[in-house]
Amino acid sequence: QVQLVESGGGLVQAGGSLRLSCAASGRTFSTYRMGWFRQAPGKEREFIARITWTGGSTSYADSVKGRFTIFRDKGENTVYLQMNSLKPEDTAVYYCGASSGAIRPYDSWGQGTQVTVSS
Repeated sequence: QVQLVESGGGLVQAGGSLRLSCAASGRTFSTYRMGWFRQAPGKEREFIARITWTGGSTSYADSVKGRFTIFRDKGENTVYLQMNSLKPEDTAVYYCGASSGAIRPYDSWGQGTQVTVSS
């Protein structure tokens, strides 16, 4: 397994920015892709963005396309989520996940970090 630790969440006004970090350790050599997900109260966990570890190919949910950017620092085993033009509906707990293959489930998860966007 890969151990993941998220950080960078907090309270921000609408229109503001935050950068989330996810530091990976353990079996990082087996990681194929890493993704960001979020979960609001009473809602299912929602896919936000993912990046392949070696190729850097990215994919985004329509709800965040053009506002959020996922990128990674391979030397530091860290993936980031740059969040710009934040909206109140972005308020959620944000989780980092890791997968060992293109169609394998995300089976390693961080503890989550709270993002709250005020209107």
